[in-house]
Amino acid sequence: MRAEIGNSIIDIEPSRLPIKRGFCSMSVMESDLSFFDNLPFNQLPEWMSDPACEEPHPHCTDRIHHRSIWISDVHLGKSVAKAQMLCDFLKYNSCDTLYLVGDIIDGWSMKKRAYWPQEHVNVIRRILTRSKKGTKIVYITGNHDEFLRRYSGMSFGNIHLVDEYIHHSPDGKKYWVVHGDAFDVVVFNKKWLVVIGDIAYDSMLKINIWFNRARSALGMEQWSLSYYLKNKVRNAFSIISNYETTLVNECMKRDLQGVICGHIHHPELKEIDGIQYGNCGDWVESCSALVEDKEGHLEIIQWHKPIQSRVVDTSMEPEKA
Repeated sequence: MRAEIGNSIIDIEPSRLPIKRGFCSMSVMESDLSFFDNLPFNQLPEWMSDPACEEPHPHCTDRIHHRSIWISDVHLGKSVAKAQMLCDFLKYNSCDTLYLVGDIIDGWSMKKRAYWPQEHVNVIRRILTRSKKGTKIVYITGNHDEFLRRYSGMSFGNIHLVDEYIHHSPDGKKYWVVHGDAFDVVVFNKKWLVVIGDIAYDSMLKINIWFNRARSALGMEQWSLSYYLKNKVRNAFSIISNYETTLVNECMKRDLQGVICGHIHHPELKEIDGIQYGNCGDWVESCSALVEDKEGHLEIIQWHKPIQSRVVDTSMEPEKA
């Protein structure tokens, strides 16, 4: 059979790649996990080859190596995903360990509509390139890519698929890395409300895109409606605060020194009751990542423009809650 991926058409042998009914993307059935054993994780498939994607930009030489990088909520498969921004970030930021903290692929969106342009292919390609060059990839499943949870615990070369992970910092601290959806009271108690909220959020993002195009034409900076509402609406602020407190309390029960999560699309780095709380944000609005240097210091990077040097939002430096 033939499948269209990005700008390329590839041939796939149906007997080796069963199609799960009711889901628009092709996925491996539980009864045929032997498919994974034959994947060429030591080399990139030909359809992902794009030499120009790896060429350095002539005006940017600031390449930074981190001990660890955490990114989450990319939502590949959804039109609002800023895949090109992420591809650009990964080009100029390398690391020993790359944590993908859930919702990297948006299975919910792909159930409704098959959307996978070349920019989304390039993100996967760049991650595979990092793995090929020795970077340890830890993929932590989220609620939008929950279809991968059936394979949790499996490893493919340098790529490890898990539901949660303990990160050991060079300063002796242990961080609990989890997407966080299981600790969202709305997700846990009212899943129907999450679906409605997801639709409303997508609509707001699309409106915001057109609004920001108009602002750009007038020479004005980008502005986020959802961020404004999160900070101004009391209920939204309360939900975020409760989410943070719930994760911190669970972290205390596990006798850990910090938690790093995603899920709520709200980049943050602060200390709560002696526990370090970090949220790496998202790649549909904030274009943010959490990074760790060789001494174990954490900071948030926001990648506001393509092909640029590191931009740190100083308002997100660690602070006492």
